[in-house]
Order: sequence, then C-alpha cells, then structure tokens
Amino acid sequence: MKILLTGAAGSLGSLLVARLRDRHEVADADIVGAVSHDLDISDYEACRQLVANICPDIVLHPAAWTDVNGCALDPAKALRINGLGTGNLAAVAAQRGIPILYVSTNEVFDGTLNRAYSEIDQPNPINAYGYSKWYGERAVAAVNPRHYIVRSAWLFAHGGRNFLQAILGAARAGKPLRVVTNEVANPTYTNDLAAAIARLIETERFGNYHLVNEGAVSRWQLARYALDEAGFAGTPVERISRHEWSRPSLPPEYTALANHAGASIGIHLRPWQDALRAFLDAEAAG
Repeated sequence: MKILLTGAAGSLGSLLVARLRDRHEVADADIVGAVSHDLDISDYEACRQLVANICPDIVLHPAAWTDVNGCALDPAKALRINGLGTGNLAAVAAQRGIPILYVSTNEVFDGTLNRAYSEIDQPNPINAYGYSKWYGERAVAAVNPRHYIVRSAWLFAHGGRNFLQAILGAARAGKPLRVVTNEVANPTYTNDLAAAIARLIETERFGNYHLVNEGAVSRWQLARYALDEAGFAGTPVERISRHEWSRPSLPPEYTALANHAGASIGIHLRPWQDALRAFLDAEAAG
C-alpha cells in the first residue's frame, strides 16, 4: 500500500512512519522537520499537487496544531490548520477516490456526559482547539465517504512536550507540583496508538473510532501513578481544581472515551497503567 502521511515529523507521525515502512511505501510530509515532502495543509493547491504526484492508496492525517493554549489565543489559525487544512486534504483525496484517516481528539466533547463517550455521541467542543478539530471531523465526513476518524486522548510519547514529560521533569528538578483532580480522560501511549492505526487501515472498515488505552483517570491520579512508578514516591503533588490552574484554554472536565467500534473488529489497546510502565521502562533504557 502506498501511504501519504502528514505530520510525519511529529511524535505520532514519526512513529507511524517507522511502523508502516515495514509493510508499506510511505511518503512522509510535514511543514517542519527532515521529511521527504514539504506540505502546508492550509494551502489547497499544495495539497492537490502532492496527492496528484504521489497517487497514494490512503492519506493518513495526524498533522495538527496541538498547542491548545495557542489555539485559544489564535482561534483563526487553529481553524485554518486543523479545520480548513483537514478539509483540503479530505477534498483532494475524495476527488481521486482515496480514503483518509484523520486523527482527532477527546476535546471535541464538552465533558458533561458523566460517562465514557461512545463513537456516536454528539460532539460539542467548548474551546478553540476542540472546535477546530471538530470542524476537521465535519469536513472529512462531508466530502469523503471513505474515511476513518480516530479520536484519542492525553497522548504521551518519548521526547517532545507532553504532560508526563513535564511531570517527570519537574520531579527530577525538585520543583513543586500542583495537578488538577477534576479533569478525567484516557492516557494514551503514542506507540500503542500507532500500532492500532496500522491495524485499522488494513480493515477498510470506515467510520469513527475511539482508540485510547483502556481506563480513565484524573490528571492528579496519572501524575501520582507515574511518579510512584518512576521512583519519585516521596515527591508530593498538591491537589487543585481545574479552575485554580490558570491557562488560556480550559479543557472539558470528563472526556473519557469508550472504544466500542475498534473492539468490535478486534482492535484493543492495553490498560493505561501497563502502557505507562512500558513507557517508563523504555525511557529508563534510553
């Protein structure tokens, strides 16, 4: 299979490139980084030309502006990249009958349901990042019937900037830690998400999927578990409310995702605790 993969320099995109190249021909594209093809997804003509030149069998689209606070400060930019840019790729793929897989987020939901969200629950984003990703979902579904929309949550990865890296870095530096107790979702290891996506695109079972590590947890519980497992059991973590942590973008409160669709075709991700221990072991091994 020939695959065009956007966001190939990112933490998820680079893992997908490495994993998929064992079995497929992958054309890696991004606006930054050492990749084979430069691509600004907000440029429709650039998207059209690249798809025409590569003629892929599928477009995998994890590229996004994921700085949620940046999105809050510049919602027009968020919409241009995450929403309209996604629409560009979906449209040019549809014109050639090419399926597309779009990586979205738990933040398309408003967090008021008080149960895990299923794939058919109605999104209702409450911040600019969530809105821009929901716009992208709508654009994909509207123009390209051969689509996968994959929602995930709270990604943690080796390298880069993410919640777990920040918590562990602060503990190593002896900095005080204050973490919210009333934000809940599914911590998801990028390695596991990449493996699940690689399986999904082999199925041609198009639709919406929630691909997250099993189990939901609060930010505070996640931080406490990670510190205990990493050898920082003595490091205190102050419990605070989400409203005590000032930031431009306020995330939804409870956005646990339920993996019904993936599980129905045999795609399961392990419990988040197992994934976190694997992540820490890999970090320790260097």
